[in-house]
Amino acid sequence: MFVIIKQNLNLERRQTMGGLKKMTEKGMTYAEAGVDIDTANEVVKSIKEIVAPTLTDGVKSMIGGFSAIFEVPVLAGQKSVRLHSSTDGVGTKLKIAFLMNKHDTVGIDLVAMCVNDLLVRGVPPLFFLDYLATGKLELGTTEKIISGIAKGCLQAGCALIGGECAEMPGFYREGEYDLAGFTVGAETAFSLGPDQKAQVGDCLIGLPSSGLHSNGYSLVRKICFEKLGLTVNSYIEEFGRTLGEELLEPTRIYVKSIMGLLEKVDVHGMANITGGGFIDNIPRMLADDAQAVIQSNVWSVLPIFSFLQKNGPVDEMEMYRTFNNGIGMVISVSNDDLFSTMNYLALIGEECFYIGDVEYLGKEKDRVVFR
Repeated sequence: MFVIIKQNLNLERRQTMGGLKKMTEKGMTYAEAGVDIDTANEVVKSIKEIVAPTLTDGVKSMIGGFSAIFEVPVLAGQKSVRLHSSTDGVGTKLKIAFLMNKHDTVGIDLVAMCVNDLLVRGVPPLFFLDYLATGKLELGTTEKIISGIAKGCLQAGCALIGGECAEMPGFYREGEYDLAGFTVGAETAFSLGPDQKAQVGDCLIGLPSSGLHSNGYSLVRKICFEKLGLTVNSYIEEFGRTLGEELLEPTRIYVKSIMGLLEKVDVHGMANITGGGFIDNIPRMLADDAQAVIQSNVWSVLPIFSFLQKNGPVDEMEMYRTFNNGIGMVISVSNDDLFSTMNYLALIGEECFYIGDVEYLGKEKDRVVFR
């Protein structure tokens, strides 16, 4: 009886498999719907080679699994490890990459937008994950995007531990995609406490940006493309290069400079000058009774900001709320540590500016004022 049943099952299985083969030959496939699994597998193979240089000692898994594994180091004397996380995207700066057909730098922006947010608490990133969504995966384009992400991770000293490439036909325009990133870091002995803020009497030090970073691009595109009628190939004398090249300048990653500084100086607070500019970000680093008084003439404003303000025109306060205006990171230290902080930064080749002070909150209640 057992043998007969087994034979019947095998016959049924052969009939079923034959039916499936027949349906596949005549029916529709996932590839015909726009999703090419073979290309996706080739992308994963390519990514493994790109990611390999970023892997650190804590990585305990390889690219291609269902999840990633990272072993968080526990410092001597610690009973637990406090983790910090951040997520962000590149925003409409991607539109410039599409117009330029240049995709090898936006990955740096993606990493920077995430890790610089961790950094304001003095937390170095341990690992990074990315999410790439597009209508159709193109191996060459994907490799360039991931290579930029890997370069950003190397600059930040973190591992590119995993990610996702989603192919969604009909969801994005041809040649377009979106990027998101996620990072996790662990507190060190030099990290800032959750309630640590810049105090009245502190000095404010600014580290220069590389340009627009990844903020304000909707306004930038409106001014440059809609109002002025420029293209990404328009040569702009003030920039010494094309508009597209200027707009794709990657966001700076400050991890190595800041983490080195934290070992030397008692930093009271930091602000990443990202979306919201000076006006919305600096108050996040201040004690409740404090305001930041910024001396706006002590650093050289990059040509891109003067160009946008003039051609908008854009009101000065709107500039400070939309853009970084040449300062990407603000650090607060005591007056006693001002010289040693600037001296250390100079020694490691990091340009810096003494941009203002923290004072008692005035009657006007503005958290940031400019003089």
